[in-house]
Amino acid sequence: MTIFETKVNRYGENAAAFKEENMVVLFGNNAPADLADFCYIIDINPINGEIEVGDILSLDDTEYSITAVGNVVKINLTNLGHITLNFNGETEAEIAGTLYVERKGIVNLEEGSVVKITKKS
Repeated sequence: MTIFETKVNRYGENAAAFKEENMVVLFGNNAPADLADFCYIIDINPINGEIEVGDILSLDDTEYSITAVGNVVKINLTNLGHITLNFNGETEAEIAGTLYVERKGIVNLEEGSVVKITKKS
């Protein structure tokens, strides 16, 4: 079951810089100008259900197991399209607006890339 799905509309000049820190920053089309340069800009779409540990984040065709969910991820994704994806495999959410996933290489996101969260099977 798909919980959330969107696509990358554009990305800021410095968006890929966070990959060195194992992070990707998503923000809806309403991203403030001073932040947009560091973000992948996405459509804000509804969330169907809860995002939980063990669910799957897909970036295009690459899947990542979700290891921790910050307590404002759902609210921020719903209202702003703004969360940070952290690819460090942490099992405790230290930052409220961050979705943590398994440590694995981060794919290159481009315009049209699909970001999806699905329920574990």
